[in-house]
Amino acid sequence: PVGLSPPPHPHQTRSPIDQAHSVDKDRSGVISDTELQQALSNGTWTPFNPVTVRSIISMFDRENKGGVNFNEFAGVWKYITDWQNIFRTYDRDNSGFIDKNELKQALTGFGYRLSDQFYNTLIEKFDRQRKGQVAFDDFIQCCIVLQRLTDVFRRYDTDQDGWIQVSYEQYLSMVFNVV
Repeated sequence: PVGLSPPPHPHQTRSPIDQAHSVDKDRSGVISDTELQQALSNGTWTPFNPVTVRSIISMFDRENKGGVNFNEFAGVWKYITDWQNIFRTYDRDNSGFIDKNELKQALTGFGYRLSDQFYNTLIEKFDRQRKGQVAFDDFIQCCIVLQRLTDVFRRYDTDQDGWIQVSYEQYLSMVFNVV
């Protein structure tokens, strides 16, 4: 299963605060990227992508402390749960992975219009297992990176025609602000 660790009993649900307490292994009141990574499952028996974990933490860490407090964790918990539901929706064969066609359906559903060749590029970039498909954590990372790049592109695409003209340094700034 992908997402957060399951509750101890099948019919029992855990609140985000209860979940946060169990994830905060050092009892510091702040959940670090390492603690969050250990609490997450990508369904492949491999560690959750550390880049994805850091990306998620940075979205919710309002005080730049390198982790999230229990209140911020509630947002993290909802964010991951929402992604889990999206992932399951597009993982049509219930393999625990998103293949190229499922990725295309997902991103088309999000409003992206990309070439088949570009979907190959995305699979190549985000398939850490090298199986021609993307695990849950890498799917989140793919979507985060694509959204950030799109946001930066739109800032320069003032007439919204899908074309921009930028200098080399502007291009580098665009990319380095995302990666």
